[in-house]
Amino acid sequence: MKTPALAPQSWEHFQSANRFRRAIRKFNSTPLAEDDVKALLAEATCAPSSGNMQPYELHWVREPSLKARMATACNGQKAAASAAEFIVFVASPALGLRTARAQLEHVERSAALGQDSKAYYRKQVGMFQKILGIGSSALWSPLVLLAALIRPTLSLIPIGHIGSRQWAARNAIFAAQTLMLGAAAKGIDSCPMEGFSASQVASLLKLPRGSVIPLVVALGYRADDARIEERWRQPMTDLVIAH
Repeated sequence: MKTPALAPQSWEHFQSANRFRRAIRKFNSTPLAEDDVKALLAEATCAPSSGNMQPYELHWVREPSLKARMATACNGQKAAASAAEFIVFVASPALGLRTARAQLEHVERSAALGQDSKAYYRKQVGMFQKILGIGSSALWSPLVLLAALIRPTLSLIPIGHIGSRQWAARNAIFAAQTLMLGAAAKGIDSCPMEGFSASQVASLLKLPRGSVIPLVVALGYRADDARIEERWRQPMTDLVIAH
């Protein structure tokens, strides 16, 4: 299938949204349109993930009293206290397994996929089912720790109780970044928050044991007196290494 060509101005639009996006820590009282939030969530579901396992859920906190308690769980920071909406990113190996089952069902009933493609996906999904199933057991964690001490590059493999959850959390971040860039393209501001009580948030959302929460994103429109200072980043010469 031929990939559709993007219009030349797509790059300029992306640059504009990327440069507009800032971590806004104070929002005004303007509510967000429900359709806008739904559109952002839809785009977030298009984010890439390892093996297309999408080992996460996006929890949209809407009920006013729950929003207030969520702000408290986020340590009462200004971005949380003034946010119009909260999107909580929840990840776990179990969610990846759920996706694996759904993906395999899709592959088996698809009339568009050829036999070679179906064989490829069966093999890939089967591998992830093993990794996210028995591979996520805490019994593997001491072996992973030992391997990482000997070879640090192995510290991020998705094996063991911790490794599998770190893997799920990393994948959820792709969706979070997509949501925040999409928000910027709509002129909506965001603030990615890591300063929160994970146990309180998990309790508020009634999350199952084994879930991790890599990020809570606050959405809204920036207040007139929101602090937006000159952006600083390390120069490319310090960050980009050509081989």
